[in-house]
Amino acid sequence: MTEPVRLIKKYPNRRLYDTKTSAYITLGDVKDLVLKFEVFKVLDAKSGDDLTRSILLQIILEEETGGVPLFSCDLLSGFIRFYGSSSQNMLGKYLENNMKTFVDFQQKLQEQSRTMYGSDTATVQADFWNQFLNLQQPAMQNMMTAYMDQSKKMFQSMQDQLQTQTRTMFTGFQFNPGEGGDLPTEKK
Repeated sequence: MTEPVRLIKKYPNRRLYDTKTSAYITLGDVKDLVLKFEVFKVLDAKSGDDLTRSILLQIILEEETGGVPLFSCDLLSGFIRFYGSSSQNMLGKYLENNMKTFVDFQQKLQEQSRTMYGSDTATVQADFWNQFLNLQQPAMQNMMTAYMDQSKKMFQSMQDQLQTQTRTMFTGFQFNPGEGGDLPTEKK
């Protein structure tokens, strides 16, 4: 049986109230819920609006400004360019699927390490991962490069398919360049 979604209310004073523990919590506490894979929803206490995405984005912003950033300026600029474009939804699904694949891969590596070396203590696992990554760094880098290349090719293929489908849809139109760009005109 799955547990019900944990409800967190955000009040006008910007405080977060966890209805499960009947206590006020911080963004750090919400981050801990994410790390523990707990399912939760953040709602505006007054309007009932879902603020979960907004809270998650706040956590990402704090992480990005606090230490070693995960996202480069080029990557963030690329994300911004996709907003409002016809490919926005496709990029979101693409990134979500790739993240799931990456997490699955990471979990399989962890399972293999537990099978091979057991899970006596967190220190043993941390030492194992440090040794593993130091010895396997070139192989891991090659594998990740191949994965990224494959993802890039898949994305390019999807883009080519969209262009082909678009051309097919507009085969009955003739395109004449005009001052405002290419404007379709119907063939006579």
